[in-house]
Amino acid sequence: MPTPRPAHERPTNDAGVHAPDVHRERPRQGAAGPVAGDNHPWETVYRPDRPLDVRRTLAPHRRGAFDPAWRTAPDGATWRAHRTADGPATTRIEVRRDGVHATAWGPGAERAVAELPDLLGARDDDTGFDPSLHPLVRDAHRRLPGLRVGRSGYVFAALVPAVLEQRVVGLDAKASWRRLVTQHGERPPGPAPDGLRVPPSAAGWAAVPVWDWRRAGVEGQRADTIGRAAAVAHRLDEDVPLAETRRRLLTVRGIGPWTVAETTSRAVGDADAVSVGDFHLAHLVGWALTGSRTDDDGMLELLEPWRGHRQRVIRLLEITQTANAPRFGPRSPRAAPLR
Repeated sequence: MPTPRPAHERPTNDAGVHAPDVHRERPRQGAAGPVAGDNHPWETVYRPDRPLDVRRTLAPHRRGAFDPAWRTAPDGATWRAHRTADGPATTRIEVRRDGVHATAWGPGAERAVAELPDLLGARDDDTGFDPSLHPLVRDAHRRLPGLRVGRSGYVFAALVPAVLEQRVVGLDAKASWRRLVTQHGERPPGPAPDGLRVPPSAAGWAAVPVWDWRRAGVEGQRADTIGRAAAVAHRLDEDVPLAETRRRLLTVRGIGPWTVAETTSRAVGDADAVSVGDFHLAHLVGWALTGSRTDDDGMLELLEPWRGHRQRVIRLLEITQTANAPRFGPRSPRAAPLR
């Protein structure tokens, strides 16, 4: 296994930050050359140049413990079924002593291993973040030095589950996602665990019949929003500045600031995203930082000292304080039971 290159030999990004060391291998060779088909894996070893908590960094991209697009194997490896710009892929991610090992299968396998560092926060720049501004944030940062804000790189894919979470409690949104992906997703390439599914493409989401939305507990307004977004998915997924991504999302009827923040924090690694309009989030931030509940305006005021890193602070608080915070009732009734 090759050893990491010294930092002075590694390329830097636009901010002058050294890129992490990534060793990528071509597909494994059979006796007569490359193995054809979906069982033709690409491999990579990602060696971050700073602490990395892989499980917690990936957690925001996973929609609950029973997300059909993700699986944690008995050996501790993480399996992910997803779409890339080159097609579907199955990726197995395993943390070892010498780095994060990943193997991918399918038409999107090469791109999947190339995009792994971004998913694990390689481009997350915490320059200017000062956790010492509040003792609780300082303690959370000390306890979670490997937490990163990763980026999947795919706006539409992150948007769909965010729309499903509009105005309903989390359990219902996760159940809707699970049912729809299981029913309308496709079998992943390669040796994927049973039950793993690649979420539908934009065309696939647009083709979901109205009765399947209803059976999944999704009313017409959210279903129509996903349909409208699917029609412009190619524009949403273009590599443009963050401000332009936000603007394009807001041009889709049914998408507001809350959905934009939920999407950009995951898709483009927006470390400053704040989900304004989230009943529980405002109260969590208020309770954690002041000991009392607050509203959106109060939350924004409390987070202002960390502007540029507000999503980073929110994730630290969600991980360390949610279990201890007083429970507040949901702002909306439960969705109709799934049948």
